[in-house]
Amino acid sequence: MRRRLPPAALALALAIGLAAVLPLSMCVGASWQPPGTVLQGALAVAGIGEPLPGVSQVIVELRLWRALTAALVGASLALAGGLTQGLFRNGLASPSLIGVTGGASLGAALAVLAVGGYAPRLVMEPGAGAAALLMPVFGFFGALGATALVALLASPGGRLSVPTLLLVGIAVNMCIAGIFAGIQSLTLANWEASRAILAWTFGTLEDRSGYHAATVAVGLALSLAVVPFVARELDLFRAGEEDARSLGVGTGAVKALALVAAALSASAAVAVAGQIAFVGLVVPHLVRLGSTSRHFALLPLCALGGALFLLGADLAQRALLGEGVLQPGVMMSIVGGPFFLVLLLRSRKEVGAW
Repeated sequence: MRRRLPPAALALALAIGLAAVLPLSMCVGASWQPPGTVLQGALAVAGIGEPLPGVSQVIVELRLWRALTAALVGASLALAGGLTQGLFRNGLASPSLIGVTGGASLGAALAVLAVGGYAPRLVMEPGAGAAALLMPVFGFFGALGATALVALLASPGGRLSVPTLLLVGIAVNMCIAGIFAGIQSLTLANWEASRAILAWTFGTLEDRSGYHAATVAVGLALSLAVVPFVARELDLFRAGEEDARSLGVGTGAVKALALVAAALSASAAVAVAGQIAFVGLVVPHLVRLGSTSRHFALLPLCALGGALFLLGADLAQRALLGEGVLQPGVMMSIVGGPFFLVLLLRSRKEVGAW
């Protein structure tokens, strides 16, 4: 029988790993930055100590925000995956099923159209001011709007049916994909706008700044605050909704609350970093295999594991590939695609009953 780590032990191991990988990620790049230099630059960002001379401070700041954004995005996507799988009672579920990824990408594409060919500069340059918030804000509300539409169409009479929610989510995603393809077709003549939209679909961690990290952090914190109110109920859901209802669980309220939390967490991540698939699928499975399936511990562990997973993968590919790094969405697809295939083959009976 496979031994599992106690949740506290796994949490400690993940926290230690994250504490080690975060500063190391700031050292690795096109040029190596010594740990002492990284520490001084990071303290300067916090207002403690003198900044580094020349461009060294800028390099450290860019790497700091990239690392923090990667960790927060990974945590948010993994938490959303844990909530979605608990809600659907199916390990193959992912946040993309409820329209979060599609809605956020559509919102970001509309932001690109709103500012034309200048969108890439507005997103990448820290000095662009309030205009730099346009793509994250559009993506955020696009994701929430798509999720709200799915929930509304899937809950006639106030009763939220999981199978209906799944089917409506697929249908809405197909509609969004059609609109998104139309936007891409219309912008082919504008290289800058077309490139920005395409890059968003691959995911991006380049040129992130403090407001990007703050956007994801707010969504993650609000979603984590929901965990105590749905964790026990999601455990009871595993035996079926009727059994959970007979034990006094308000199934409709729990499903709505878990859905909103998953949408908020994932939409904040996608609005800032674009489409990064499979984090929400892989990490919850690894946590369940290594420790526990009880949601009160599983969901926070997913957040810690997701942060380490995406940040570690980003660090590993930058260390191995150097200047030839892949976009995070591409990188996670290469990792997650085979994982999903193996999981699908091992879950044939569950798929048949989904």
